[in-house]
Amino acid sequence: MLPQPAIRTTPRNEALRRPMAPAAGQVAVAAVQGHLGQSMQMMGAVMSFPRNSEIFGENEPADYVYKVVSGSVRTYKILSDGRRQVGGFYLPGDIFGLEFADEHTFSAEAISDAKVVVVKRSALTALAGRDASIGRELFALTGRELRRVQDRVLLLVKSAQERVAGFLLEMAERAAAGNIVELPMSRQDIADYLGLTIETVSRTLTGLETAAAIEVPTSRRIVLRNRSALNRLNG
Repeated sequence: MLPQPAIRTTPRNEALRRPMAPAAGQVAVAAVQGHLGQSMQMMGAVMSFPRNSEIFGENEPADYVYKVVSGSVRTYKILSDGRRQVGGFYLPGDIFGLEFADEHTFSAEAISDAKVVVVKRSALTALAGRDASIGRELFALTGRELRRVQDRVLLLVKSAQERVAGFLLEMAERAAAGNIVELPMSRQDIADYLGLTIETVSRTLTGLETAAAIEVPTSRRIVLRNRSALNRLNG
């Protein structure tokens, strides 16, 4: 029998604690669309993770499923040569940690101070067996994660400009804030996600700004000025 995973709310070298039932006065989870999100809200415990603290580690038992309430989360893997590969970014409303196997393929960290709903995977699976709508949503979520893996394979054959343009369009679509993209992650996070160096990411953003495709008022804010040009680059 696999041991229960520890849920880290502090850095690796500090005390660990496991998810507890929500206590009176805990922050309520924002209302979300879909039965799956609502069920996680009712079933789960809200936990706080400081910036850069680990939520779960690679190869730990995947006994819990997580939903971002506030802040942002990145998943990542350290490769054999020491490089870091970021697997994905998760924003408020996103569900993560749902694996195809019994162990986590990636580690997960809070990019900024984050609040996350933690739900037992077995409880969610049992609910899906009783409620067809939950089962469909879990199936759709799994399908989206599979598509994300496929997209990452295709990313490897694209140019740096195509990768950065596609990333900006993806973030704009997920943020639903028009042409203004607020980036919670650093340039290094973006580089590790796109398989580029930080210098290449910065140089590509400068090139897109010079071409009037984007505007970069700050390092964490991007304004999309010409979506058509970005879409052409993205293929």
